[in-house]
Amino acid sequence: MPFPAPHAGLVMHYAYLWHAEHLQGREEGVKDRPGVIMLAAEVVDGETVVTVLPVTHTPPLDLAAAVEIPLATKQRLGLDSQRSWAVCSEINRFVWPGPDIRPIPGRPGDMAYGVLPPGLFRQIKTRVLTLADARRFRAIVRS
Repeated sequence: MPFPAPHAGLVMHYAYLWHAEHLQGREEGVKDRPGVIMLAAEVVDGETVVTVLPVTHTPPLDLAAAVEIPLATKQRLGLDSQRSWAVCSEINRFVWPGPDIRPIPGRPGDMAYGVLPPGLFRQIKTRVLTLADARRFRAIVRS
């Protein structure tokens, strides 16, 4: 299956490893879910490192740590109609493409849902940077 080129705002299907799972000693995420690429940067010898944040149906305990994804955006991406949030307080970082990118259920060979609208992506990015500045942010480097 061909992997899409990674870029900021791309929403892919990914086995996200939550910080709490990482603390339990897990190396694999328990559930595949949409993940938003925040940054894709070439670092050495053509390797691209991506930074991904998770999308979840679970309402955030801290509204300042997430951004709700509008229903119209979810519909355009082919996601379900339940409320969802991009969690801005933690990320996974890995070399693209990585073993944890998954095909979208019911869409064989497709691993990306599409791209977030620029305004929504800017809102998420601003929230991530605010949380990072306040040291309310966790990063997990994956292999």
